Amino acid sequence: MESKLFQPINIKNLTLKNRIVMSPMCMYSSENGDGKVIDWHTIHYTSRAIGGAGLVFLEATAILPEGRISEQDLGIWSDDQLPGLSKLVQLNHRYGSKIGIQLSHAGRKAQLEGTIFGPSPIRFDEHYKVPEEMNKEEINKVVSAFKEGARRAKAAGFDVIELHAAHGYLLHEFLSPLSNQRTDEYGGTEENRYRLLSEVVEAVKEVWDGPLFVRISGSDYLEGGLNIGIHIKYARQMKSQGVDLIDASSGGNVPVPVNAFPGYQVPFAEKIKTESGIMTGAVGLIVEPFQAEEILNNNRADLVFLGREFLRNPYWPLTAAIKLGAGSSLEAPRQYQRGWRLK
Repeated sequence: MESKLFQPINIKNLTLKNRIVMSPMCMYSSENGDGKVIDWHTIHYTSRAIGGAGLVFLEATAILPEGRISEQDLGIWSDDQLPGLSKLVQLNHRYGSKIGIQLSHAGRKAQLEGTIFGPSPIRFDEHYKVPEEMNKEEINKVVSAFKEGARRAKAAGFDVIELHAAHGYLLHEFLSPLSNQRTDEYGGTEENRYRLLSEVVEAVKEVWDGPLFVRISGSDYLEGGLNIGIHIKYARQMKSQGVDLIDASSGGNVPVPVNAFPGYQVPFAEKIKTESGIMTGAVGLIVEPFQAEEILNNNRADLVFLGREFLRNPYWPLTAAIKLGAGSSLEAPRQYQRGWRLK
């Protein structure tokens, strides 16, 4: 049977050559607080394109300076950052992969000088500052910044945009009752807590007509927090708004232990796909090619996102092609073919 991992897939107006995605992972490598691409990013991301990934995602890229996780984050709040981002796009395309960017605002998990912001004045833990509760003007500023980030992403040539609504960052903070204790139209009910993400999706779609993903945390792993049932409802709403795929991760909004094991987050992707009818990406300690193949063959997700495995092995797709007997589905770069006998 032909390997499904190496079958092309169409998402909106985009075709990926295979279903292997490098997950967004922060590199904390920008210098001087300017959010610009440096040589590290160029080498890091392009090597995964050379290694055969169908889609390579940039790390969480800040839409505002105060929305960075750290001063070393990549940014997309200024046109001055576009030349480096455009170069990454050009290089990934040259070496055969599509490329996506994850637009993000860190919210109360920003570790910066000055004021940080959140839905409510509740800090993440004792090591973080208490955020300032955002007023309507500040909320509108964030929505506009996501829209401008999407405009710049389009100008740079990215193939996919992902909105980061997971891991305890701002959009996740608004979704979760553990971090959002507002009593206005942005809090108090599931519908109200979804409002900011809804407004961001609508704003982004005004300037972006390509594939739009959203990364969510399927569970807060704490009673009273987000769970998969709530996220199935949100996924249906996102689908109705034109979101193309849910990238299903988990945790990060409150400091609780997580029992992580190979494939531990795959059930979130599977449930959302089955019960909302939207495409999903599975992520979470997916390490072996046969593990990835099982996920796809059993229709548990549409894409497989690899994080730490891609840090260990930029050429994981080539390894997978050999193990799955799918050498005819992927060609090693000409310069490497002496070392990779895929057929």
